[in-house]
Amino acid sequence: MLYIGEYNELEVVKEVDFGLYLSDSERTEEILLPLKYIPKGVKTGDFINVFLYHDSENRPIATTLEPFATVGEFACMKVVEDAPFGVFVDWGIAKDLLVPLREQSTPMFVGSEYVVYVYLDKETGRVAGSTKWGKYVDNTQMELKEEDPVELLIAERTDLGYNAIVNQRHVGLLYKNDIFEPLQIGDIKKGNVKKVREENKLDLSLQPIGYQHILDAKARLLFILKANNGQLQLGDKSSPEEIYQKVKLSKKAFKKTIGGLYKDRLIEISDYAIKLL
Repeated sequence: MLYIGEYNELEVVKEVDFGLYLSDSERTEEILLPLKYIPKGVKTGDFINVFLYHDSENRPIATTLEPFATVGEFACMKVVEDAPFGVFVDWGIAKDLLVPLREQSTPMFVGSEYVVYVYLDKETGRVAGSTKWGKYVDNTQMELKEEDPVELLIAERTDLGYNAIVNQRHVGLLYKNDIFEPLQIGDIKKGNVKKVREENKLDLSLQPIGYQHILDAKARLLFILKANNGQLQLGDKSSPEEIYQKVKLSKKAFKKTIGGLYKDRLIEISDYAIKLL
């Protein structure tokens, strides 16, 4: 079978002046790969991995360019053209992606960027986009647990912080008091599951979680202290912003770390400073 909006491993079955024709093992249909997208050295009988989409005349076509997202995935895309029936966003390939009016969570404007979900329209068989990404994430079937590393796509700002799409499948929340760096919609970040609450609601963190994090943080603080003649102008009463700026730790993690170093009799602590013993 051929999968529109996805990558397909296809065989080169015919060479023509303007490209290659590709097909699957069942020879159900021949798809053109235009000349400008043909990798060097490819010939009849070879197999090639290509992305399939419909061109402006609704013909299936292949490309070796990589779209920002395939069917079933999310990505941040910029609006490049307005139309009466929706907008077109830059998809990363020669063909822009349509986001129909009915699939816009808020009005979309040329030049602005939005998190878009890519789906296959069952009525038309064409690939389209949606900014109503909330209906395409699902936490009911989830195997994540606390401290698991995850990939986050920053999707929406809220009063509590930021909603993020987790591993292209789920949704979770980054609380604003746990954020110590500037974030923009569409940013992709490495994070961790901080807590799994009732109904599989996810609390997220951009900081490593758990005991291993404290071990790593200890080594980091000791290195920084030694590089600064054994002293660092940070302590229990330093602000969270200053702590993150200097050692890339949340205040909670910083206090746990210096507490551990103090118990190990490696440092002494004051309100606004720590010092190697």
